[in-house]
Amino acid sequence: MTPSALDRRMLGWSALFVVSQANIARLLGPAAPKVLEVQTAWSARRYRQILASMDETEIARFRSHYFPDFVHPAIYAIALRAGARSLAAKTPLSPSATTALAVAPVVSAGGDYIENIVGLMLVDNREQITDTVVRATTVVSTVKWILAIGSLAYLGQGFLRVWTKALLR
Repeated sequence: MTPSALDRRMLGWSALFVVSQANIARLLGPAAPKVLEVQTAWSARRYRQILASMDETEIARFRSHYFPDFVHPAIYAIALRAGARSLAAKTPLSPSATTALAVAPVVSAGGDYIENIVGLMLVDNREQITDTVVRATTVVSTVKWILAIGSLAYLGQGFLRVWTKALLR
């Protein structure tokens, strides 16, 4: 099976996503696990504990990751949407699946932008860390992850089905 223009677009954006993710991980270094902890904190107390557990170097790394992370959501949204278009060209998708695969990556990226803005603000303005802000941001983060991973899982199983049929021919 020769890759189509849609396949090449999907592969290009997916490769760019991997490079972007690797760059963010490089910038974070040992502070990387703290990002997930912050994104899943359910209280102001826990959020402050996570930030307090970082030394100056980790805080600097943590802060520095936000700048490339303002480009990253657009990259993964475009990659997921390119994947949806590529899959739709290979197999019929229901109208609801087509809509979900078009909307979910955009909503996920939007949530990622909200999360990044709040996170960047809170790292330097800890007096603004409240239970309400932390819980709202954690909900946004959780929805972001569900939408992005859900889209990826749907695409993954769809491509697996298409490739399995192609191999069995």
